[in-house]
Amino acid sequence: MTTNQPSSRFTPLTQTATTHPVLLIDTQAPLPELHACASERLHATLDYLTLVACSSLRDSASSDINTITNVARILVQDVADVFGVIEQRGLEG
Repeated sequence: MTTNQPSSRFTPLTQTATTHPVLLIDTQAPLPELHACASERLHATLDYLTLVACSSLRDSASSDINTITNVARILVQDVADVFGVIEQRGLEG
């Protein structure tokens, strides 16, 4: 893509670390593919948080908790963005 604005086919993921869109969702991807993408991230986040919940954090630094929550936040935000595209497609159909 050579323009500064993504085409209407692509919508950017919510970004907090950059000022320009870097990661994009193909809004015309098949719905099962979009669902699989969101499902993979959601299940990975749940597995990750389950692992953390079952671990002892007594020896953790405060930065470890920040890292854990930031990873979960990024993955859940990705899921929310992909579900937003799925919902929009559902409303159009």
